[in-house]
Amino acid sequence: MESVAELIHLILGLYWWCLVAFVIMSWLIAFNVVNTYNRFVFSVNDFLYKITEPALRPIRRIVPNLGGIDISPIILIIIIWFLQRLIERNFY
Repeated sequence: MESVAELIHLILGLYWWCLVAFVIMSWLIAFNVVNTYNRFVFSVNDFLYKITEPALRPIRRIVPNLGGIDISPIILIIIIWFLQRLIERNFY
C-alpha cells in the first residue's frame, strides 16, 4: 500500500509542476514574451493545456468570474498540496 501511496504522491507532484508550467506559459503568452506561432511554443502550450484543462474546468464552473483574473490554478494547487499532505500523514 505504501508503494501505491508513493506513486500517487509522485504523480500529484508531477501534475503540480505541469500546472505551474502552464500558468507561467500563459503569462508569457499574455505578455507577448513568447509567440505561439513558434511550433515548439505551440506544442508545449497545447500539451500543457490538454493535461491541465480537465482538472481546471470543474473548478472554473464553481468559482465566480473575477474579471481577468483566473484563480482556478491556485485552487487546484491548494487541493494538490492538501492531497499530498494527506498521503504523507497517513502512509509515511
